[in-house]
Amino acid sequence: MAALCSKHRLKHLQHLCSFGFKIPRRNFAGKGKYDYDLVVIGGGSGGLACSKEAAQLGQKVAVLDYVEASVRGTTWGLGGTCVNVGCIPKKLMHQAALLGTAVKDAKKYGWKIPEPVSHDWATMSQAVQNHVKSLNWGHRVQLQDRKVKYLNMKGSLVDEHTIRGMNAKGKEMTVTARNVVIATGGRPKYPTHVPGALEFGISSDDLFWLKESPGKTLVVGASYVGLECAGFLTGIGLDTTVMVRSIALRGFDQQMSRLVTDYMEAYGTRFSWDAVPKKVEKLPSGLLQVTWTDTQSKQEHQDAFNTVLWAVGRAPETKTLNLKQVGVELNEDTGKVIVAADERTSMSNIFAIGDIAQGRPELTPTAIKAGKLLARRLAGHSKLLTPTNVFTPLEYGCVGLSEEEAERRCGKENVEVYHAFYKPLEFTVAERDAGQCYIKVVCEGHGDQRVLGLHFTGPNAGEVTQGFALGLQCGFTYAQLRDTVGIHPTCAEELTKINITKRSGLDATVTGC
Repeated sequence: MAALCSKHRLKHLQHLCSFGFKIPRRNFAGKGKYDYDLVVIGGGSGGLACSKEAAQLGQKVAVLDYVEASVRGTTWGLGGTCVNVGCIPKKLMHQAALLGTAVKDAKKYGWKIPEPVSHDWATMSQAVQNHVKSLNWGHRVQLQDRKVKYLNMKGSLVDEHTIRGMNAKGKEMTVTARNVVIATGGRPKYPTHVPGALEFGISSDDLFWLKESPGKTLVVGASYVGLECAGFLTGIGLDTTVMVRSIALRGFDQQMSRLVTDYMEAYGTRFSWDAVPKKVEKLPSGLLQVTWTDTQSKQEHQDAFNTVLWAVGRAPETKTLNLKQVGVELNEDTGKVIVAADERTSMSNIFAIGDIAQGRPELTPTAIKAGKLLARRLAGHSKLLTPTNVFTPLEYGCVGLSEEEAERRCGKENVEVYHAFYKPLEFTVAERDAGQCYIKVVCEGHGDQRVLGLHFTGPNAGEVTQGFALGLQCGFTYAQLRDTVGIHPTCAEELTKINITKRSGLDATVTGC
């Protein structure tokens, strides 16, 4: 057999590794010019996925990860935003709120529950933090098992192949790598133009690590982060207000967004619409007095809170990486790294994945997928459909295009929207209002009516949407959805029964089973 060229030999060896063959690392290390085949800066979801996949393919890999304390001094361990101050603690606290609602429902189902029922923040917080710390440890063990070198150091670039690491004591070291992946993620923004914002406010980086209850809370911002936090704070019995400058859930389908906020208002969350914060002051009582302006009436308003939580967006962690100096191009407006379809930056051996990559969804699953694909030297990440879920009291799951985006791309006359209002069975005996439980399937208006987007508000929306995301990935049609047999009695089956179009003007309320 003719000898394989080095490029094809590498692919052949990687293919063998994928089937479990153990190939010595020297087959990948070339002439040993660099300390590592790959160095990843950032130990979040994308960085960890990339490093573990690369190591499994036989490459010599190191990960640098260091958490700068938040403005309020909060720090955490390995795993990035999702594990420490995002998806995981958020979902657990969301579950705490759902259990509170379940306790109320239980009375209607015959359970005798002594009054009063109350929630203890410290117990919940300790349990959540203990779980997060176990995940931190688990990630360190996984890196060790895969022989990935973990350096608890802040990384920056000296040149395209040299990385400087600095530990908490200021001690420095440098390593070299054939390829470098930047996966440092982002951190919450503060409105520095608002007096008192930095001094007295907190962010989501701090909320999940508070030892004591935040008490009466103002959440400034109506992104999914703001609404999720406000939702579980209300759910555990705290007086919570959301301050909204213009619209909620920008970038999501706005009809679905309104259903979510309407439900939250009925659920007990207060909303201050068309409001812009002006200043935050600390009163002698220790309360925080917030002054804001109504953008419509131009009037000023004030109220006092125990906690002010800023949820006004996130900024990429790129400022201290020395990227510009080594030739990595950044988007001047966002500060994010400009990447090609294969995650490559303007420097051929430097890649960026996750929240710091311009034009990529700021979502954990896409960062993980991008990291794995990059480690396998594959492209096409940008073509993936990305399902997502907002863990508000009434969950909102979606995949594909919003109604607005479908109409923008295809023209309103070429889009057909099927929809239905339904009542979850578990809401009936509990006598819960189901007015915001809604399904929308956005389709092409002609031919086989290929499904372009699917939107669902209701219990366990994420679990429902995940399954239908596969259908959308495979290009399923409305006819195929209609011909699918539903599992009875479930909320998900309502999608298989959907038959009323918006265009028809008929009542879309589901009656009967």
